Amino acid sequence: MKVLVVGGGGREHAVIWKLSQNPKITELFCAPGNGGISKLASCVAIKATDIEGIVNFSRENKIDFVMVAPDDPLVAGMVDALEAAGIRAFGPVKAAAIIEGSKSFSKDLMKKYNIPTAGYEVFESSDEALKYLDTCSAPIVVKADGLALGKGVIIAQSIDEAKAAVKNIMNERVFGEAGSKVVIEEFIEGPEVSILAFTDGRTVVPMVSSQDHKRVFDQDQGPNTGGMGTFSPSKLYDSTLAEKCMKEIYLPTIEAMNKEGRKFKGILYFGLMLTKDGPKVLEYNARFGDPETQVVLPRLKTDLLDIFNAIIDENLADIKIEWNDSAAVCVIAASGGYPGKYPTGLEINGLEEAEADENIILFHAGTACRDGKVCTAGGRVLGVTAVEQNMEKAIAKAYAGIEKISFEGMHYRKDIGRK
Repeated sequence: MKVLVVGGGGREHAVIWKLSQNPKITELFCAPGNGGISKLASCVAIKATDIEGIVNFSRENKIDFVMVAPDDPLVAGMVDALEAAGIRAFGPVKAAAIIEGSKSFSKDLMKKYNIPTAGYEVFESSDEALKYLDTCSAPIVVKADGLALGKGVIIAQSIDEAKAAVKNIMNERVFGEAGSKVVIEEFIEGPEVSILAFTDGRTVVPMVSSQDHKRVFDQDQGPNTGGMGTFSPSKLYDSTLAEKCMKEIYLPTIEAMNKEGRKFKGILYFGLMLTKDGPKVLEYNARFGDPETQVVLPRLKTDLLDIFNAIIDENLADIKIEWNDSAAVCVIAASGGYPGKYPTGLEINGLEEAEADENIILFHAGTACRDGKVCTAGGRVLGVTAVEQNMEKAIAKAYAGIEKISFEGMHYRKDIGRK
């Protein structure tokens, strides 16, 4: 069986790593892939957003199954195009992926169907948004409506900062067309929990819980990033909370999408904040989270391709999904300057030493192979994941692993899993 995974980051490396354990898969491809993925799959030089290129490659190479991992191609309709070409594909169709592609859509959906979330207003005019901010108090949250590589959310500590965010997003278009609208949202407080769920549009099966660290520096300081590390399970998400979320958030979301004629089949990510008033949805993602995937999939016992097929065929209720009771921690090694400008092409040392420990998995996010050496090729370079019997051991193992790795300017948080 020939399988293609679309994407080239740490999430895709984790998916490839898990799929490579299935003996039915005879050939594994990744487009475009990265330096680490190339050890497990044949990397194809096609951009993840090149819908025509992916369809043509799949057709010409008789690919049996395509898993579309990143947000951009899902929102653009890659799964629709693959299905139209008669190619079996995993991921939500364009009409369903809008739940991530437009924050105003997802907020309006939650409001319409009484799914708990923060209060908000949507603006298509920067003048109107600025006028509205004069009636608000800080802190307040400003969000670009569209996809912005995980960086389109600004938690403004003052109204002046919020106004500057609106101007940057809507007038300067720092996030491109993602800034054609903004969502201005009330600031809510509490710990965050990430829940990924498998769904076939009828059944919802949450995965094991995880918690992400978004800010670039220790103690949640500095600007937001795509994620500086994560751990699983969450220390806060218990069975009582899981039951409450299933009843008030997970199932109502799937039912709401069905009522809107947008059946969601794939991976739905719930970014939750545990407020004093109960859990509320911060955001939805229409795919595996990154770096949450890097701690969730190592705990999955059931074959991933079997789950994907069950979702496509809408018989998820018939498959038993099992997890091991270990703990997993992922620490991100980032390029100097990230999440701002950063250099690339720097040689990475110590990879073999770190991977010598059987409890450590290195998931490559932004790497490339050049002249037999592995070099940096992105802002988030590596995810050092440790799987152990308990959280303390996993934290210690992950940091022991990352300390063996080095490249010029490398930085990482020292407090992943410790809050």
